[in-house]
Order: sequence, then structure tokens, then C-alpha cells
Amino acid sequence: MSQWSIEDAEELYGVKRWGAGYFSIGDHGNIQISPNHRKPEVSIDMQEVLDEMKAEGIEFPAVIRFHDILRSQVEIINETFRETITSAEYEGHYVGVYPIKVNQMREVVEEILDAGEPYNYGLEAGSKPELMAVMAYNDNPEALTILNGYKDEDYLTLALLGRHLGRRMIVVVEKFSELEMLVRLAKKFKIDPLIGLRSKMMVRSTGKWSSSSGDRAKFGLSIAEIVNAIEYLKENEMLHCAKLLHFHIGSQISDIRKVKEAVTEGARLYAKLVQMGVPLEYLDIGGGLGIDYDGSSTTTDSSRNYSTEEYVADVVYGVKQICDLEKVAHPNLVSESGRAITAHHSLVVTNVVGEVNPSSTDFDVEPEKGEHVLVSNMRELIGANDLHPQERFNDAAAYKQSAYEAFKLGILTIREMAKIDTMYWMTLKDIHQSLDEETSHIQELGELEDTLASQYLANMSIFQSAADTWAIGQLLPIVPLTRLNEKPSVRVSIADITCDSDGKIGKYIESNHISDNIPMHKLNKGESYPIGMFLTGAYQDVMGDMHNLFGRLAEVHIFSHDDEPGAFYIEEIVPGHSAEKVLETMQYNTDYMAKMVKKSVDKQIRKGNLAPREGVRWTDFYERCLAGTTYLRHEK
Repeated sequence: MSQWSIEDAEELYGVKRWGAGYFSIGDHGNIQISPNHRKPEVSIDMQEVLDEMKAEGIEFPAVIRFHDILRSQVEIINETFRETITSAEYEGHYVGVYPIKVNQMREVVEEILDAGEPYNYGLEAGSKPELMAVMAYNDNPEALTILNGYKDEDYLTLALLGRHLGRRMIVVVEKFSELEMLVRLAKKFKIDPLIGLRSKMMVRSTGKWSSSSGDRAKFGLSIAEIVNAIEYLKENEMLHCAKLLHFHIGSQISDIRKVKEAVTEGARLYAKLVQMGVPLEYLDIGGGLGIDYDGSSTTTDSSRNYSTEEYVADVVYGVKQICDLEKVAHPNLVSESGRAITAHHSLVVTNVVGEVNPSSTDFDVEPEKGEHVLVSNMRELIGANDLHPQERFNDAAAYKQSAYEAFKLGILTIREMAKIDTMYWMTLKDIHQSLDEETSHIQELGELEDTLASQYLANMSIFQSAADTWAIGQLLPIVPLTRLNEKPSVRVSIADITCDSDGKIGKYIESNHISDNIPMHKLNKGESYPIGMFLTGAYQDVMGDMHNLFGRLAEVHIFSHDDEPGAFYIEEIVPGHSAEKVLETMQYNTDYMAKMVKKSVDKQIRKGNLAPREGVRWTDFYERCLAGTTYLRHEK
């Protein structure tokens, strides 16, 4: 066997390429985390985290949050804007906001606000419930609260209440009727709102979210509608309330050229409006700052061809150039980056609980007297290396199909069919191992690698913990958390424990390309095999559903600390949903359910089918299952 190194593991799984400096592979073959960008030398060994979780009784699957990564990302974007503004001699300020739709978890929002306090980093809301959360938590009078999304009277009234409370709440108008409603309410309550106007961009983005830009965009005003809005504000003596111009060309922008085009268009429109006498102060460039999910640094949907520094420089220098040409003051810059702030801080950790592979079936295929000729024919293909691989493959497929038809007609016995099926898979494995450079390019033979790949069953629900991989084909890195100093010897795909055929991961990052499966290690009997699904902090955390009644995962909140053993401590453990909780969410009365099961047990006791003590144990067991996890439990 050839030597295997940590460098080989890094090349295969690309941890440093997508890890943004936070994740790497340690010398002992374990994933390492360096969560504080100011202290890159402080490293946490994932195996030590798993050991402490086990000691605390935390079952897989679980979400691990590294809160220092959240803080680092907030600091990086704010400081990058500040440094670039200073070096560019830009005259405005940066006042960013975090859009909580990306991850509304309270602990996430609190951490972001705390890290953003020195920068007056604010929040963005896109719905009434989000606005109510933002009003309670964003109490920094210097920070912005940006209000997007479609709005009704209650939404706008809450925004006016925020102005009463001294908050810098800017209502971004998405359609003209909202402006009419806002003006009416402002006059009713005698409060001057802060108004933003969202422009539909002529430039179109690319990728999965390109439909959120262009003339057919769901949100925003056309240029004609913006001009009408300005005239309407003038008529109602409220033009002084217009403070912000907003645009957004899509999420996860992969190509920096689209950012440049949008900034040029947005800055030009801003300057023209200021020249018309509109007292704008802020230019909101929206979200879209991408992350490199696959580590390729390309314009694919799951990557980006730019750095955060390049993104910020293009925004600052692009706006400055247009405003200087138009001779208008530089606006304060606002961005609504959410994915880039939250994605890296969270990962799903689970264990592989089993393997599905028809080629690994252990069945006696020794010849028997009087066996059918199809059984004999299939056996002759095993080890028949004198035949061309394509011919062997064609013969094996033909024999299996004939056997299937014969079995349906009752010609083959069940044992004979079992032998043929087992030998078919033995033959395919033999063919695959015999392929050379020439024969591996034959399509059917080249696909044998995927055909023979195992399915590793991960103790999780794709629909709960990685909804975007199923819904839109989002790519998320999946890596073994340990044993990375060992050469992986099997190709696998990951399937979850739901009873849905869609409950599987379809694409994997392998070296510099995307594969249908990925190399992992053989499962050792009696040993746990933990794997991690990374970059789940944006959207995945909050989009999970109740498919198969698998509820939310337990959460482990980790902070780095130099003086603690392993350089970390678990700050908080948030229990996952119990079976009782998810059943009650679906309107089941679990007290009634327990009572009915007890009633059925009592009936069997009266009939003499169960001993009373045994009946009590079964009743207690049912009630313990109600209070327990919805996922598979570790073997004790």
C-alpha cells in the first residue's frame, strides 16, 4: 500500500481550500479548528471536542457552533471596510447590518450584535416576526435597522414605534403602495420615518439566485417608480425622510464582475437622485458576498472568484469613482452580508450507523449438483480475466436479466437466484479491479466505480439538517473528523436514516472536482466513525422541516480559551427536540397517547398475556421513548 500523508488528505478533502483559515487537518489525522482570526496559533482538536461531548452525554447527531468564528467574521468584514475606506480616502462610513433571515437563532444574533457593538453593526429584518425580534435586540442607537420585505400596516406601525424609541430604523420601500401607507401612518402618528428606496437593477446576477435581480425581480421599484416616489414625497412634504438607496442582485454572487457592474449602476443612480435634491445619506449594496463552498475559487454556483478584500475594495473604490465624477458627497455604505458571516461557524456532526452495499453480501456460491445453467454461466465469469472487460460486463448483465425473468416464471429457486445475484456483484468488482487506462474510459465500465460504491448511513435527516442539499443542490463539504492520517479505502455516498429515497447527499467535493461519491475509511466493528457536514451556519440551521418527525438537533456552543484544557470550553448545551416535542408540534396529545398504550398493556395483563411487572416495564419504556431523542441512540 502506498504511503498516505496529511497532505494527501488535504488534497482529497480540500479542508484548507474551503475552511477560510478556520479548519485544517492536524498531524494526528483529526480536524483542527482555529476559530479566532486574531489568534491563529490557538487550535482545537475535534477529537477532544467529541470526547467532551461524549462525557457530557450528548448524543449524535448534533450541531456544533464555534462562536469565535462568528465574532471573527463580524470583525473581518467591518475592519476590512474601515481599512479600505481609510486607504481610499473615502469620505463616508461603513455601517453594515446582519440579515437575520440567514440564521435567526437567538444565540447567533446575540453573538453577532455583541461582536459588532464597536462597529455599530446593525440588523436587517424581512418580516414582521423578524422585525419584532430586531426591535428587542438591536438597541444600539448608532446602529441601523434595515426593514426589507413586503409590509402591511402593522409592520409599518412597528417601524414607527422603533423611531419613537430612538432607533435608526429605515423602511425600505419595495412597492409604491407601501410608500402611500407609510406616509399616511407617519402623518397619523406624527413621526418622521427614515425611508429607503429599493431599486430594481438592470444588471442581472448569475447562479441559483439570479432571478432576484433584473427587470423581473420580485422586489423593488423601477426607475420610473423611484421618480414617482420622489414626487410623492415632495407633495407630502416628506422628501427630507428619504435617506437610503438600496439594491440587491442576488445571494452567493460567484463572479466579482457582477459586483462591479451592480456597484457602478447603483452608485450612478444614487448620484443622480442626490443631484435631484433627494437628501440621501446611505447606499445599501445588499447581500451577495459569497463563500467558497467547494474551495475552487471559481465562478461556479458553490464558489467565488474573489476575496473579501477584493469585494470590499471594488465597492469602496467603485462608489468613490462615480460620486467624484458626479460631484456628490460619498454616501455611508451599508451591506447586508449574512452567508459570509454565519456559514463557517456551524457544522453538523453525526456518526455512520451502517453500510448498504449489495456487492458485499456474504452468501455461499459453491456449485451444487443439478444447478441451473444460468448459475454455472455466471460462476464462469468470476476471474475470467482472459475476456475483455466489456464482454464480461455484457455477459454478466445478460445472465442476471435472464435469471430475473426465469425466477419470475418459477424456473429458478430462491437459492439459485441468491447465488446469481451474489456472483454478479463479485464479477463487477473483479472487472472494476482489472480496468486499465484504456478500458476505464468505456462509459459503462467507467461507471462501475459509482455502481459499486457503498452507502454509509448517517444518523441524521437531510431534510432537517441540510435542506438546501436536497432542495436546490447546494454543495456542503463532508469530511471524516478523524482517521485522516489513514488512507481511505472505500468509495461511499451518504444516505440519512429517513424512509425517503431523496434522503441522501448527491454531490461531494473531491480534490479539484465534484463527484457523485467520495473516498472514506472502512468501518471498524465496535468503533464510532464520526463525520462532519461543514458550512451549515447559513440557512441550513433554520430551514429544517419535520420530515419523518425528526426534530431539531442538540446544539453545543464552543468558545476558545487559551487556559482551558484543549484550548476550548463548552459554554452551553441546547437539547434537541424530543419525540414528545415533535409529536406535539404536529398536534398529537402525548399524554393521551401514553394513556392509550397503557390501556392496551393493561388489557393484555388482564388476559394473562403479560405479567404485571413486565407490563409496567413496557409502559415505562414507551414513555421513555416519548421523552427521548428522535434519532438513533448510541449503542451502550
